[in-house]
Amino acid sequence: MTDQNTNDANAQWRGVKQEIAEETDATVALRAPSRRLLAALVKPHRRILIALVAIVVAEAAARLVVPVLVQRILDHGLVGPDASDVLFPTLGIMLAAIVVQTIARVAFVRISGRVGNKILLDLRRRLFKQFQRLSIGFHDKYTSGRAVSRMTSDVEAVQELVVQGLDVVIIAVLTIVGSSILMLTLDWRLALVAFFSYILLFFLMRWFARASTRAFRVVRTKSAIVIVQFIETMTGIKAVQAFRREPRSMQIFEDVATSYRDSNVRAMRVFARGMPGIQFIGNLGIVLVVLAGGILAVGGTVSVGTMAAFVLYLRMFFDPMQDLSQFVSTLQSALTALEKVSSVMAEEPDVADPENPTPLPVAQGRITFDGVEFEYVEGKTVLPGLSLDLDAGKTVALVGTTGAGKTTIAKLIARFYDPQAGTVSLDGIDLRDLDDDTLRRHVTLLTQENFIFAGSIADNIRFGKPDATDEEVVAAATAVGAHTFIQDMPAGFETDTGKRGSRLSAGQRQLVAFARVVLADPKVLILDEATSSLDIPTERLVQKALSTILADRTAIIIAHRLSTVEIADRVLVLQHGEVVEDGRPSELVGGEGRYADLHRAWLASLA
Repeated sequence: MTDQNTNDANAQWRGVKQEIAEETDATVALRAPSRRLLAALVKPHRRILIALVAIVVAEAAARLVVPVLVQRILDHGLVGPDASDVLFPTLGIMLAAIVVQTIARVAFVRISGRVGNKILLDLRRRLFKQFQRLSIGFHDKYTSGRAVSRMTSDVEAVQELVVQGLDVVIIAVLTIVGSSILMLTLDWRLALVAFFSYILLFFLMRWFARASTRAFRVVRTKSAIVIVQFIETMTGIKAVQAFRREPRSMQIFEDVATSYRDSNVRAMRVFARGMPGIQFIGNLGIVLVVLAGGILAVGGTVSVGTMAAFVLYLRMFFDPMQDLSQFVSTLQSALTALEKVSSVMAEEPDVADPENPTPLPVAQGRITFDGVEFEYVEGKTVLPGLSLDLDAGKTVALVGTTGAGKTTIAKLIARFYDPQAGTVSLDGIDLRDLDDDTLRRHVTLLTQENFIFAGSIADNIRFGKPDATDEEVVAAATAVGAHTFIQDMPAGFETDTGKRGSRLSAGQRQLVAFARVVLADPKVLILDEATSSLDIPTERLVQKALSTILADRTAIIIAHRLSTVEIADRVLVLQHGEVVEDGRPSELVGGEGRYADLHRAWLASLA
């Protein structure tokens, strides 16, 4: 059983892993766009960033002056008749340098923290706006787990770079350059000895940068896979428990989590070589300098103060290297994350707003399909060339077997997708020429899986019209017969629906969705299996209300329950994306065609 679960797990997640891996490979080509995105995020704060650079420079300068002061104290402030004249002023300057360091550090942490979080807020806003902007086709293929990974772990990785990067890089560069120059100034012979260790350090840092880049790119990929697995399992937890698939889900998680752990272990191995390597080279450099300095001191050409200052500067040189090595890992992780975010930001909607939209002041509701061809997957045609004219203000029912193209027609009318060929028009205007706001105001699609948001029932009914009054909300609920059960709820219209409407039955959720549509008052209403979740009494209640709901608007009804179809003015029977029958329900039901067969089969199912 365990082996079977493992095989199932591998089979189920092979596609997801491959998809995420391909996304990771694709983001390598997005390094330039990711840098442009980072530059765009930083640009509004450039003045404050310049001020932060000045603060860091002051802090670094205060640090670099201390070894020189130590040299002066050791060489001139401890012995001789004028020692006190040197010692106390020098100690005062040293104290002032320490105070400057402390003040600069406090100011930098406070200001950088504020600016960093503003940049991250901007990034989250842009990413959220982009996810909402992208077409349904994108969301159909982009798993919710990957979206959560972009908004959480990837943004957090960028946060570490934004908040810590400026400090680490500037301090390190100033300290390394400054200490090197000052070492040359103190004694060029000892500086040459110290620079020998720099050569070893250069090769180590180059290896570490390359190795950490590869390691952390894998870590980010594995992290995304773990998040995807968790989100997808928790989203479908009812199905997991209903089919007793917990062992299988656990095996899947064990697989991806173990792989994530292994990638982290490999990354830590890179660290285990890089960090101790830097320490070893630093200590080796100090030993060589002390050895050479000792020889020079014996000859009387180097003072004790110079030796002490030189060792302090050499330590200053190598300390930032450890910070830089840690920063390299943060940088690589952040750049990988930023590349993934950039890949989302680079996506363009399959269904885009026109540059010059055609105005539609008053919609009548006439829908026209002219030679429409459509396929979800290349080579698998759903609509082979559909031409269809739906009169304004009429109710049209689409019936047919599963896969006949009914829901595809609904999605094209709602412009969730655009056809590959032909046009879909509203009142003679190609939907591609209408801006999104105009289209959404006039066309609404209601499915059997309408989402109920956390909040009150009233808030959910207001979803399509946020400024609706309480009276309008009550009227919309009354129109569909929802007010009866709402009034029986503990808090009436203010009753909390729970997560995804968990405190409401399936039928109640659907009635709330109906009320939402009534309040939005679109000119074209598409009902895609919208009554399938209702029990028979509730469905009859809704059918009574449908005459009011559908009045003076174009309605397209997709339903397997033919009791809902009977209220239509016209029935279109679809097969393989083509209309095979067209007529009034009363005309078709008495014939010998597909609709009559479907009607007889439906009546038999009720017996």
